Amino acid sequence: MIKKGDIVSVLDEPISGKVISVTSEEVVIDTEDGFEMTFFIREVVKIESGEMVIPSYEEVNKNLQEKEVFKKKPKRPIAKPKERYVPVMEVDLHIHKLVKSSKGMTNHDMVILQLDTAKRQLDFAIHKRIPKIVFIHGVGQGVLKEELKYLFGRYDNVRVSDADYKKYGLGAMEIYIVQNPK
Repeated sequence: MIKKGDIVSVLDEPISGKVISVTSEEVVIDTEDGFEMTFFIREVVKIESGEMVIPSYEEVNKNLQEKEVFKKKPKRPIAKPKERYVPVMEVDLHIHKLVKSSKGMTNHDMVILQLDTAKRQLDFAIHKRIPKIVFIHGVGQGVLKEELKYLFGRYDNVRVSDADYKKYGLGAMEIYIVQNPK
């Protein structure tokens, strides 16, 4: 039992000092540095004639169980990652990827072909419930990019953003298809 006037040492910290006051749960000590500090009784041990009184195993175990660090936390279910990685659908709209030769095609014809391809691929992805598509449009003058934004803006269940810059640079946009629109 710790009482006023005893010399005590704090368990988790290199602090010791003389007991100034004792309550049922707390001890106020005057440290060797001259500070008054308050600790719980279970956090200090009495020192007799320069030697610490070694508490019994039962006392140490009881005090450890009362500390929050050692209290068991309720287990929560671990969220498992998806079973497999689904690669993102990519649609390259560069004209040389769509036709063998663009000879004889006007710029208007090329943009119409690219937009028709984009619409057809987006409709396919929506029908097959594919969540993401990357449309590679290239940098150029930005005409195709603006036309694609207008086209995708007419769909209620798609979200448009720039694609991964590291992988595609500035010439691509990513479409996320909301599967259950509200």
